[in-house]
Amino acid sequence: MSRFFGFFFVGLTLMLVGVANAMANSSNKFDQLFQPSWAFDHFIHERDLLKLKLDKFSGAGFTSKSKYMFGKVTIQLKLVEGDSAGTVTAFYMSSDGPSHNEFDFEFLGNITGEPYSVQTNVYVNGVGNREQRLNLWFDPTKDFHSYSIFWNQRQVVFLVDETPIRVHTNMEHKGIPFPKDQPMGVYSSIWNADDWATQGGRVKTDWSHAPFIATYKNFEINACECPVSVAAMDNAKKCTSSEGKKYWWDEPNLAELNLHQSHQLMWVRARHIFYDYCTDTARFPVSPAECVHHRHN
Repeated sequence: MSRFFGFFFVGLTLMLVGVANAMANSSNKFDQLFQPSWAFDHFIHERDLLKLKLDKFSGAGFTSKSKYMFGKVTIQLKLVEGDSAGTVTAFYMSSDGPSHNEFDFEFLGNITGEPYSVQTNVYVNGVGNREQRLNLWFDPTKDFHSYSIFWNQRQVVFLVDETPIRVHTNMEHKGIPFPKDQPMGVYSSIWNADDWATQGGRVKTDWSHAPFIATYKNFEINACECPVSVAAMDNAKKCTSSEGKKYWWDEPNLAELNLHQSHQLMWVRARHIFYDYCTDTARFPVSPAECVHHRHN
């Protein structure tokens, strides 16, 4: 019997190690994963909540302590209540340098009673201009909602409460670059952008409503952590499944949306998206290459 339990606990330990290796880095504690990057005096900690403050003097922002390749990052966020016109709260992933890759959530404030807009964007090798905008199907100022970015070698998926709102698919076989070779940090910030954020900059920030507060909780990074000292190509190999190691983000069922997710995305596109760079012929007389081939981007 003792031998049986010995084998059982060894097996259980190995299983847990395997799960830990597959998860790579997963935690919901801010201090374990992130650090303030600017305006430390505009951070407010209240038990399990983190609040970022924007006033006439400064906004605030934080950054992850590590960089990652592939996996999923999630925050729960309650946006600025009341008149938030001119403000932007951002949650994004980005690599470094002029040829960087970047995946953006930008929450664009509005006057009281008007809905927040969410702008997403994708940069590949330093080139962005892939904006989409949508209105959410709930009031994001009344409660916490989860916002996630899932990334593997086949697709980048933006999710709101686990509903996909955008997919950027790997189309390298069509000669279109895909972001898969640069480790990325995770960032969030709040700042004044009243030159463009609300109704094209026509509505300015009303500082009589300051401070503007964005509230966060339940930070989670379930992704492959990349040491700064390791070359990008080596990190790409390290974070890709092989015969000797398997990562959850490389599972075949995550190569594309499932049927239910596809239907969810169709619903979002039909009911909530009101701007898509792919259909902006005034801005792009020649349709961007990925728009020609891509059903969902």
